[in-house]
Amino acid sequence: MSRFFKCMFILLLTMTFFIPYISNADGTGDGNIDIGGGGLGSGSGENFWNTNDEGVRVTVIRATDQVAVSTPIDFTNRTPPSSLIHFGKVSKLQYSKGTTLKPSTAPYTYVQPGERLPYIIKSSQAEPSLELIKRYFCSEYMAMRIANATNIDYETLINGNYKLLIEPIAYITFQGVKMAMTAHETALYDQILNGGLRSKMVSLTHQNLPLSIFLETSDLGFPAWNGSTSNRVSNDQIITSLGLGIVRFNNVPTIPSPSQTSYQYRTDTDVITSVHLSTSVEITPDNPARVTFTIMGSTYTVTNIVIPEGDSQLVWIKWHTPSSPQSASIQVSSTNGSLSVSSITASIVDLNQNPPPNPTATDRNDSFHLPAVPNYPSKTTASWGIWSASWHEYWVWISNWQWHSTGKDTGYWIDYGYWKDKGRWDYIWTSYFASLSATQSVVPDTKSPVLSSNRMKSGYGIEITSNSTTSSNAPSSHITGTQHAVTYFPEFSYQTYWRLHDLKSGGVNANFWLKTNEYSTYQSRVHFTPVWFPDGPYIPITRILDAWTPEGMLTLQLQETITISGNLFSDWHIAPKKTK
Repeated sequence: MSRFFKCMFILLLTMTFFIPYISNADGTGDGNIDIGGGGLGSGSGENFWNTNDEGVRVTVIRATDQVAVSTPIDFTNRTPPSSLIHFGKVSKLQYSKGTTLKPSTAPYTYVQPGERLPYIIKSSQAEPSLELIKRYFCSEYMAMRIANATNIDYETLINGNYKLLIEPIAYITFQGVKMAMTAHETALYDQILNGGLRSKMVSLTHQNLPLSIFLETSDLGFPAWNGSTSNRVSNDQIITSLGLGIVRFNNVPTIPSPSQTSYQYRTDTDVITSVHLSTSVEITPDNPARVTFTIMGSTYTVTNIVIPEGDSQLVWIKWHTPSSPQSASIQVSSTNGSLSVSSITASIVDLNQNPPPNPTATDRNDSFHLPAVPNYPSKTTASWGIWSASWHEYWVWISNWQWHSTGKDTGYWIDYGYWKDKGRWDYIWTSYFASLSATQSVVPDTKSPVLSSNRMKSGYGIEITSNSTTSSNAPSSHITGTQHAVTYFPEFSYQTYWRLHDLKSGGVNANFWLKTNEYSTYQSRVHFTPVWFPDGPYIPITRILDAWTPEGMLTLQLQETITISGNLFSDWHIAPKKTK
């Protein structure tokens, strides 16, 4: 059977060099690859990186739901000391879904492939090769090594249902400590250090490492990189777009990221719209940036924005969507720096459009099969920050000597100089975070005969309540609590129809309950299970939505099981009519 390996990643490369030939698996690879990068300069005794002190982190991702099915594996030609500091085996996909950066002193583990990895990170002594890197990562040899390292059957790995997430790793010495980190981890670590890593190793951590691999086509929720391939980049740019490649097998389709210029909001909702503002020169308090958002005839302006040279930050506004569904155009402009986007199309939708139809006692569905419970993408944590600046004084005496004559060949000098402040702006990064948690209760309708709190007969109703908590260290202008909950049901295969909840109490501690059911005799807040539903588990799922942060919406999925045993007909009693 012919197999076709599809590689999709861009690498920081310029020239070729020799490594042993590695054959492709019954076919050839096809890579979208470009070049970029620059010189590294020289490091110091406590902060340095050596050529080929590098590796790659490989994670196997299931294509259908973008879930990692393996623990990430680090491959390297080197023999790193087991005592080096690292951040565990965490992929960029996991970080993007809320995993936090945690230093680890556990022994560092890695795999040394028999066939040497090609150079990945450009330096004055290494010019990586497009052709050899593409050949290596699209080879049968590497696929078999990954299958063996992850304990995944080789034929299963390449059957078209999985992708490989590839991330470059650098082994560095920072402040005299040996460390291992991916490009994504360097950005997160630099945020924690308020720019301390960038200030010492910027050419590696914020240029050649993140630009060594990036996407040409959006996939796995990450956008293609269309920025510079030869300049330094910011932490935000690394986190969102850089330091990753994707290998696809058998032409498995790509999963494009949401368009950076198209957002979806719900009606009558507090939302946050944000853009990245980056700059190649410092933006100071003397001439701060001002970003203006124009939305549906209203203008919102964010002022006093300062950013250090070569960095960026999110800029956002909080606003309330209209009560009717529509499309809204959002225009964004800035007085300084470069915006990630200047025009946004927002689709404002009404969730309360597809409530289930009226169930009846004569309904049947003889062909019904219990559907698999879907797993909607969740995002339960977010982090962002704001730059501020303070003046660092540095007074210098500026001399202005002048000669005062008192006669022939006599006189004296006087210095009419003055003190001048030749100080600089010191920039401070203030980090913020938000996290979302929630619980749910699914119980039989209190007005129906029940077997127990989690067991009932089909045909009766269920009550669903949800509670959510949005925790944050940020001001209220940065976040919202959750504002919507919507439940999907197995009898509709978790599609077609759903029930929207009412917000019982709002804010960062929000409570939801089902909207009143128009088919309920008592106008109860219930959902009626179909009388034909088979005995066994009945699992409604609820999506908690619209906890907004500058870094996007926090959302999660809740599910509880209630057991169906019998149906409401067993509670009916038919008797002959009494006669006088």
